[in-house]
This record gives sequence, C-alpha cells and structure tokens, in this order.
Amino acid sequence: MKALVTGATGFIGGNLVRELLAQGHRVRALARTGGSQKAIEGLDIEPVNGDLSDANLLRRALDGCDALFHVAAAYAFWTPRPEQVYQTNVTGTGNVLRAAMAAGTPKVVYTSTEGTIGMAANGLGSEDRMMALADLHGAYKRSKLLAEQAALDYCREGLPLVIVNPTMPVGPYDVKPTPTGQTIVDFLNHRMPAYVNTGMNVVDVQDVARGHILAYEKGKCGERYLLGNRNLTYQQMLGLLADVTGMKAPRFRLPLWCALGAACADEMVCGRILGKTPRIPIAAVRAAGKFRFHDCSKAVRELGLPQSPVEGALAKACAWFRENGYVRE
Repeated sequence: MKALVTGATGFIGGNLVRELLAQGHRVRALARTGGSQKAIEGLDIEPVNGDLSDANLLRRALDGCDALFHVAAAYAFWTPRPEQVYQTNVTGTGNVLRAAMAAGTPKVVYTSTEGTIGMAANGLGSEDRMMALADLHGAYKRSKLLAEQAALDYCREGLPLVIVNPTMPVGPYDVKPTPTGQTIVDFLNHRMPAYVNTGMNVVDVQDVARGHILAYEKGKCGERYLLGNRNLTYQQMLGLLADVTGMKAPRFRLPLWCALGAACADEMVCGRILGKTPRIPIAAVRAAGKFRFHDCSKAVRELGLPQSPVEGALAKACAWFRENGYVRE
C-alpha cells in the first residue's frame, strides 16, 4: 500500500508514519512548509511540503496513492487568531476530501477527536452520539465537529471514508507538545502543584497509529471508531505518572471555579498583553468541567484495536521528553 498522510509531522501523524513503515507500506508525507520535521526525521518517506489550501498540490500528492490518512489539524485550546483554526480544520479538510473524491482514492481515514462524541445516559461516550456545537468550548473542538460533519457529507456523496476519534493519546514524538503532552512535561518539571477533578480516556499513541491502519483495513465506510483504552480521573493519571517516575503526585485539588479564574487571568496577561501562549487556556478548563469517559469496545471488537497498558505509554512519553530536552534536570 502507498499512503498519503497529512499532518505527518504531528503527534499522531508522526507515529502513524512510523507504524506504516514498520508494516512495510510506502508513505508520502504531507507537512506544512517551515514546520518542525522532528517527528519524522530520518525516515524513508516521500516528503511533500505545502498547505491544505493548495488544491493542485493535494491532487498531485494523492496521485498513485491507495489510501489517504487525513490527520492534519490545528490543535490548540487557545489561539490569538481562531479563524486560522477553522481555516485549517474545516476548510482544509474540505479541500483534502474534495481532492480525494476527484482522485478516486480507494479509501480515506479521517482523524477527528473524542471531543465530537456525545455522552450517553450511563456517563460513557459512544460512537452513535454526536456532541451539539453549542456544548463545545473553543475553536478547536467546534471546528473539528464541523469538519467531521463535512466528512460524513462527502461519505454520503460516495467517498469511501472512515472516521476515527482518538481519545487522549500519550507516548513518544509529541514534539510541540500537545496539551496532553504539556501536562506530562509540567509534571516532570514540578510545575503542577494542584489538579482539577475531571476524567478522560487515555490511550497509547502507538495503538492509535495502529488503529488508523486497522480502520483502513477493516473499518466500515461512514462509521466512527473511538480509538481509546482506559478511563481515568485526572488524579488517577497523575498517580500513574508518579508510579512510573518515582515522583510525587500533587495532592491539592483545585476547585473548578478557582482554575477558571486563573485561566482568565492567564489568557489576559500572557495571551493578550504579552502575546504568549497561556499555560491555562479557558477552553481547556471549561472542558474539564465534565468527565469524558468512553466505551471504546467497538474499535476493539470490529477493528482489533490493541489495548496496550497505559502505564507503558506514560513511561514511553516520560522517557522521550527527558531524552529530547523537555525536562530540566
């Protein structure tokens, strides 16, 4: 198989490229011009540098490919220009899928997010439920919902497309890092004096990469698949980090109202006055107001999604951040 991977230099994209190569597939990797290549540095791939707004580039990039993995996204809970998030995540996705339709691409796997998954009465998210746009906080999650809806529209028009919804991946090659990775970096640097009472589903990013390929091989067109593993409270995840590092987890639980106040001040000072990325985005704190536990059995049952121990994924993430200079010794 020859695959085009968009967002190849990102966290999930970089791990997907590595897994495709490990399985003997050929990879054409589309990455934003001028972005860091650290996640795919030294790999035997065909690089393509460009932008999702370039229709001609997208058509050329898809030429001769058996699969498209559209992973590229602007992933940030805060940005001074939210319109750019919509431009990448909504308009860019439309451009890519339109090019795939025109090229007759045999199958497309579109990477969405757990944030678009609706919650059932039992408190678990499942693929048969969709979040309402009004219930989502921030440009990232709202744009991803709009993009997923557009992807389903293309599928109804005949594009053979499967949607995957990763939960909270952890592991190596989180170059930027993602908000999840930044949490681990802050923990390792003793910059996490407290935690909020929330919950999430955590998964090994290398399982997420394998899940993309399994979705291509076994996924049903028009279906969504949650790529996740273990439901954990934030306190439990920090406890696992303490176990794998030998460090102490924070014991003080910060009330959500207090965290929201700190986020408002952080965005005002760091974001608006200093022009820096806030450490505590308001959208992230508001999202933490609800537990995001999921039932990921569909992907395990229908795709054979691996369920590697979360402790191992956290240990790999910690080791990678230490080895690549993110941690002050």
